Amino acid sequence: MLIHFYVVDDGILMQKKTHESINNRLALVMKSGKYTLGYKTVLKSLRSSKGKLIIIANNCPPLRKSEIEYYAMLCKVGVHHYNGNNVDLGTACGKYFRVCCLSIIDPGDSDIIKSMPGDH
Repeated sequence: MLIHFYVVDDGILMQKKTHESINNRLALVMKSGKYTLGYKTVLKSLRSSKGKLIIIANNCPPLRKSEIEYYAMLCKVGVHHYNGNNVDLGTACGKYFRVCCLSIIDPGDSDIIKSMPGDH
């Protein structure tokens, strides 16, 4: 988990956990945006040029990960490697099942696409 420190005006040291902010942004996408979950639908969204951002769990199989990254590179879509396994990603999406990868088609009210540069 990445932790960034910053100092508030009164000198108190605060910490901002980017992992939690990613989870909050994902929850907002799940409520107000359009997305697809799963390997096959992520590839379909990339082939049809609908995906805006791809998020991959850190325990995604290497062959799947490289194939998704290849399609994303062809479509010029950002790829974010989620700092957790597929169970954590599924929980962050508010689902009771594992999510290996997801494609954000429309972020809705969330600013997740602007906040993530995409780890190519």
